[in-house]
Amino acid sequence: TRDSVYIPMERDGREYVLIDTAGVRRRGRIDEAIEKYSVVKTLQAIEDANVVLAVIDARETISDQDLNLIGFALNAGRSIVIAVNKWDGLQQDHKDEIKRELDRRLGFVDFARLHFISALHGTGVGHLFESVEEAYKSATQRVSTSKLTKIMEMAQEEHQPPLVGGRRVKLKYAHAGGYNPPRIVIHGNQVTRLPGSYQRYLTNYFRKALGVMGTPIKVEFREPKNPYAGKKNNLTLSQQRKRRRLMKFVKKSK
Repeated sequence: TRDSVYIPMERDGREYVLIDTAGVRRRGRIDEAIEKYSVVKTLQAIEDANVVLAVIDARETISDQDLNLIGFALNAGRSIVIAVNKWDGLQQDHKDEIKRELDRRLGFVDFARLHFISALHGTGVGHLFESVEEAYKSATQRVSTSKLTKIMEMAQEEHQPPLVGGRRVKLKYAHAGGYNPPRIVIHGNQVTRLPGSYQRYLTNYFRKALGVMGTPIKVEFREPKNPYAGKKNNLTLSQQRKRRRLMKFVKKSK
């Protein structure tokens, strides 16, 4: 079978459910319906999980399929830990080359802890749980509105928002919009027009200030709504009669 297997377990007094997927083979090797079925089951397991442990084979070049699966986990808002397996026995120059390649291709998930392990010999495997715990804690920690607003103000003081249309963007306050993954909502004037570079600056500032590791952070921007936008000013009968009298007076005076 290529089904994912859900395995309850306990470690250091904490309960976990491990979702063991069949793994996803490289595209050139997927030529049977059962292999395609395993891909679907793996994607479902990613959505079911709180923390995704992406295992990469050190003896094979990181593939586009590896990146696509990690990207899927990122878009699903899952916490991510990356393990490079079969690390033992590699020559140092080969290890250095792999690290450079990982740095180059995994920049979009630079918040994820990276471990070099040997599942066969157990080398480095124990540290994976530390990163899993860290990522889950980061994804689910509760933060008050006052603290988020204070961090936002500090970020604004260190690096002012740019001018948009000749006016300075004003950040007013921030609050939590959700967890797992953390979602921060910033309110202010013209904030939806902030350039991407400043939005990334704020995201990274929140990550550093909150000590968040292993999970994506989503920052949203909202502007005050005009309560009268899109509404017609419907006059009462009395107002309509008054307006007609006024218009007649204006016409007579011309």
